[in-house]
Amino acid sequence: MFSKKIGIDLGTCNSLVFIPQKGVILNEPSVVAVSLDENRILAVGEAAKEMTGRTPDAIRVYRPMRDGVIADFRVTQAMIRYFITKTAGRLRFLKPELMISVPAGITSTEKRAVIEAALNAGAKEAFVAKEPILAAIGAGIPINACSGHLIVDIGGGTSEVAVISLGGIVTANSVRVAGDKMNFAISEFIKKKYNLAVGDQTAEEIKIKIGTALPEKDERTIEIRGRDLMLGLPRTIRVSSNEVCGAISESLGEIIKTIKQVLRDTPPELSADIMDKGMVISGGGALLSNIDELIAQATGIPCFIAEEPLLCVAKGTGVALENLDIYKRSILSKR
Repeated sequence: MFSKKIGIDLGTCNSLVFIPQKGVILNEPSVVAVSLDENRILAVGEAAKEMTGRTPDAIRVYRPMRDGVIADFRVTQAMIRYFITKTAGRLRFLKPELMISVPAGITSTEKRAVIEAALNAGAKEAFVAKEPILAAIGAGIPINACSGHLIVDIGGGTSEVAVISLGGIVTANSVRVAGDKMNFAISEFIKKKYNLAVGDQTAEEIKIKIGTALPEKDERTIEIRGRDLMLGLPRTIRVSSNEVCGAISESLGEIIKTIKQVLRDTPPELSADIMDKGMVISGGGALLSNIDELIAQATGIPCFIAEEPLLCVAKGTGVALENLDIYKRSILSKR
């Protein structure tokens, strides 16, 4: 029987949908707009994100995923159904098999909630796999080899650090500090220094365009608009990359602390492998300028950014779906 396979990287900020042989066919924000009066879902993804900060009282725009896990079951279900409908196209009558990524530190209750949401949304079968393993597969790391590999996956809600060997996680740690916390730190910094209120999207734009993990000699600047907190009127200011570096340094420090903790818990043989090979960074956070240099300086271990870091977890879901028999034991283990 022909069955469609869909891999979903269900992220706090963005969700990516991967179909074997086709690649990533959908990359949309994990945002849903809900009408409070009718309790009806109005928009999902890009259309809902455009409404952020612009809605009347009767419409609420929010993210159903928080820190990589389901915060609102019904809305997450609607989001998964939207992804299935959008990707299934003509084959709507065929229920797909889904592979969904979940954080390494997820509880069994949270895991069940993801599977239940997927089945209720119209999946024939749903598998969940841990993000660091999927990120490693997507980054091209041979996870079944008997040598240690260190992967750091910096997403929107969580940063996951794991040492992988023989197809499983040997030691892992995750911290709920990632892209969202950096955005918040940037908006708080601007509020304190310039007395200006800026929205989440503006803070994210600053991070993407001029964010850096290390101070730069040639500073870059960006012009932003916000609301003056004293006068209540719109105002324009210029922010520099080194100011952003100072604002996000605490968040980056937390991520480095987590990496060091995982390295401390790693068996000596695997530590030697990691020193030889270095570590791989994936996820949206890997796109932050100079982050590899900062982590390499702090840990003394070579650091490499994965190819297409944003797509690593989604690619991993696709590879795992195509080779389900090979990965079933290592990926879908109950650990």
